[in-house]
Amino acid sequence: MRFCFIVEEQYRNDAMPRVIADQLRLWGHDVDELEAQRAVTCLTDLQQQGYDAFVLKSLAEGPGLSILEAAEAVGIPTINNSRAISLVRDKAVAVAYAHAHGLPIPETYFVSHPRLLHQIPAEDYPIVVKPSNGSSCKGIYRLNSPDELEALEIAEAGESFFLAQRYAENPGFDMKVYVTGNEVYAAMVRQSVLHGEVSERFVPLTPQVRKLALQVGKLFGLDIYGLDIVDTPQGPAILDINDFPSFGRIPRAVVRISEYVLHAAKRAEMERDLRAERARQRHEAQLRKKEQNGLKPGVRASSATTLDSTNSEHLAASICE
Repeated sequence: MRFCFIVEEQYRNDAMPRVIADQLRLWGHDVDELEAQRAVTCLTDLQQQGYDAFVLKSLAEGPGLSILEAAEAVGIPTINNSRAISLVRDKAVAVAYAHAHGLPIPETYFVSHPRLLHQIPAEDYPIVVKPSNGSSCKGIYRLNSPDELEALEIAEAGESFFLAQRYAENPGFDMKVYVTGNEVYAAMVRQSVLHGEVSERFVPLTPQVRKLALQVGKLFGLDIYGLDIVDTPQGPAILDINDFPSFGRIPRAVVRISEYVLHAAKRAEMERDLRAERARQRHEAQLRKKEQNGLKPGVRASSATTLDSTNSEHLAASICE
């Protein structure tokens, strides 16, 4: 099979997703890497390039998403799909969408600038403030009360919009859950960046967390994704959803993701073939129906009723009488 991996500038030196491309090459597949910030992309011959799928590990404002959407527009499968990426990349959209569909999300406010934080009711504190397009746990602040607003200095002010999320009581650890398709591989607990030095360890998945992770994938239409979850007194709550995370320290992550990319591309190929076969069968059925009605393919029936010669003679005789 043939793949195109769109590599955003920020991830040029990262292992993911290049290690997936390398693994696919080892298995005998053709993989091209497209750096949208360094090369032009010919949009008018995307279909002729013969790609079975495009793969993107995206930035919120990166050009890769535009190329991915163009590939989808001409019928090329993509991993993840652009709609799913758009839903989770803007964290304000992801929060609203998840909550509207019944997923457990802490109460969250959209804040266009940190100076507006004083409008959040005091009873909603403590709150966690983070960029709406953030990643890699950067730019996260905890405020225990409105009194702390005076001393708050946010380096990202003016560069992003923000979310102010009610702090969910938890044991001080976030749980990282990694998913490809319907496979939930591992849960990694790490000490929260809000509680000092970060440390990590693996824990067994609970049925509740596994069910929640799969619900997210089904709702958003994600193929490869990760979740940040905290265990609250009311049960697990979702703090963040990430398309195509790093899968750091997950056993056999490269092989598992590579296998899923192949599976997704082959599934899409089978679906395309099935659609083509169904279209062919419908066309043949229409031709057979026309033939059964005494019509040759491509010939339209006259709206007027045609009388054969015998009927014409009977009609003439009745008139003469």
